[in-house]
Amino acid sequence: MTLRVRVQPRASRDAIAGERAGALLVRLTAPPVEGAANAALLRLVARALGVPPSSIEILRGATGRDKLLRIAGVAAGAVARLVETAREGEQA
Repeated sequence: MTLRVRVQPRASRDAIAGERAGALLVRLTAPPVEGAANAALLRLVARALGVPPSSIEILRGATGRDKLLRIAGVAAGAVARLVETAREGEQA
């Protein structure tokens, strides 16, 4: 399963903040240096999906804000629910 993500580093708190341009918007407190934001992203998405961070891999965009993640061991429905929950939180 793959998931497009747009990362906003140095945010006030870690959160899945909705959807933007077809990608999941993720805000992270970590700075984008030495892989800190990438590690925080993997932990946050893994926690939201209930999988270990090692089951998530950054396929593209390791040095940019737009990333493509590969998630192993998770049903497509779980990822769809995560995106839908983010959309609902954005509208509330």
